[in-house]
Amino acid sequence: MDEADGDEVSRRLLRQQYRNLIADVQQNREMMLSARNDKLTGSLEEANKLFVGVSRAREAALDSQFLVLASTLGKEKASQLQSDMTVFDPSAFAEDLLSFMGLNRLDGDECDSDSEQLASGFLPSNAWYTLGEEAKKYFRRAPTFHFMLGAFTADPPVQRPRIERQKKAGPDERRAMPKQLKKMEESAQEATEKEVERILGYLQTFFKQEPDVPISFLEFVTDPDSFARTVENMFHVSFLIRDGLARITLDHDKLPIIEPLYPGEGENNPDNQARKQAVIPMSYQEWQNIVKTFEISQPMIPPATLGTK
Repeated sequence: MDEADGDEVSRRLLRQQYRNLIADVQQNREMMLSARNDKLTGSLEEANKLFVGVSRAREAALDSQFLVLASTLGKEKASQLQSDMTVFDPSAFAEDLLSFMGLNRLDGDECDSDSEQLASGFLPSNAWYTLGEEAKKYFRRAPTFHFMLGAFTADPPVQRPRIERQKKAGPDERRAMPKQLKKMEESAQEATEKEVERILGYLQTFFKQEPDVPISFLEFVTDPDSFARTVENMFHVSFLIRDGLARITLDHDKLPIIEPLYPGEGENNPDNQARKQAVIPMSYQEWQNIVKTFEISQPMIPPATLGTK
């Protein structure tokens, strides 16, 4: 016998074992569905051992047939498993109910059935009342009637304890805070005016040095070392535009340029009526792009602590 014949014999034997296993499961179906029997587990273990020798489609088909049968039995067996908490036994419930109602079975030995005992009146006279009182606990009750505003006979109002109010501040105390706020406001306004004058001085200086070269507004107000000072410079320059001390126009590249206006020049300017104060918004990313695009390395407006008038 050559190797091919030996392989065919072993395959034939394997198929026969699978058929015997399937037939055994089908014949012992009721036994395997029993919760106290683990024969289905043994059949699965035997099928696992047979699957080691499966190498062709015919044997694999028999293995699949067995798995379908075993999974069906396993599903039915699982559906039959019930916990004791979910099982309802009507007979046991009736026995407990009769015991709760006070049924005396010792007096009913002469009767043949429970129906004859009940008909003979061995339940206490208040049995159904006892059951009704117990069942009433598990039903919702209608709310009792009551007056929304209380009874018609109104009681005298309860006197509330008097709460002493704090004394009002005297005239000296009331005046102290406004004076402080006024001083702070005047100090901030004075600082702003000084900073506007300082920036105007730098603008006029740059314009006198090279009157034919336009001054870029973005280069003038941008501080490459501080985003906050750049925003402050734009804020202070807006006061120069409002007061007619400077003006902003666009060059041939549509970029803003700034130049100072001297006394009398702003009044004769035909655009004087349309002059308005405005603050241009600028984000941190835009500030970085301006510094990089214009290659700004030094601020045209030095910080106030370092600048000189």
